[in-house]
Amino acid sequence: MIVHAPWLVKVITGNFAKAITLYPFILIRNKEDVNNPILINHEKIHLRQQQELLIIIFYLWYLVDYVAGRTSGMSHYQAYRHIIFEQEAFDNETNLQYLKNRKRGAYRSYMSS
Repeated sequence: MIVHAPWLVKVITGNFAKAITLYPFILIRNKEDVNNPILINHEKIHLRQQQELLIIIFYLWYLVDYVAGRTSGMSHYQAYRHIIFEQEAFDNETNLQYLKNRKRGAYRSYMSS
């Protein structure tokens, strides 16, 4: 379910992101992004990842991946882009058929990159 929640996206991301996925919701900052198929596909990839990892494991892994990047000297943006879940979502966001053919656990292929 897509929800227009600009204040919540800003509080959670510091106005860094256009959207955030908190299972089962995709929260968007700008109302017009409801019609942005690439952004929505990116967030739907996160929904699938969250389902596969029983939600809480996804969030813990996401946080650990981000903190590991920051403690290794990466900037906020670099650490964010280095998170395996973000790598999968960014690599496949323009393929609007990706989720139809995506194999379970596809994020694992990003573990060594």
